Amino acid sequence: MSSFTSELLVTPMPDGKYWRLEKEFEYRIGSLDSNQFVIVPKGFITDFASIPKFLWFLPCWAKFNKAPILHDYLYRTRRIMGDKITRKRADDIFLEAMLVEWRYRRSRHSVAWIEYLAVRILGWQTWR
Repeated sequence: MSSFTSELLVTPMPDGKYWRLEKEFEYRIGSLDSNQFVIVPKGFITDFASIPKFLWFLPCWAKFNKAPILHDYLYRTRRIMGDKITRKRADDIFLEAMLVEWRYRRSRHSVAWIEYLAVRILGWQTWR
């Protein structure tokens, strides 16, 4: 199973919308012993999940966690370990990361798929 390898430590920015990562975290893609990983660096700025108003029924744990930060980072860098990635690859890793991080949440599959479909349909605007 894929894995995040450290805790999430963030500080809110003065604007109240954005957050700064105070400690880097790593995500192993595909499995814990995978040689493919992403390191989101300390100092990275995120707004967590940009959930559209029509999806505000989603639980708050769907917004404030590592998976949206990882997705933001992949969209900004468009790379994994120096190699270019597609938007689809970034979105697929987002889905995988949500399912890993939410493995103890009862509604994890439905919430993850709703968020995944939202980024597949609407994410092109941000990717562009």
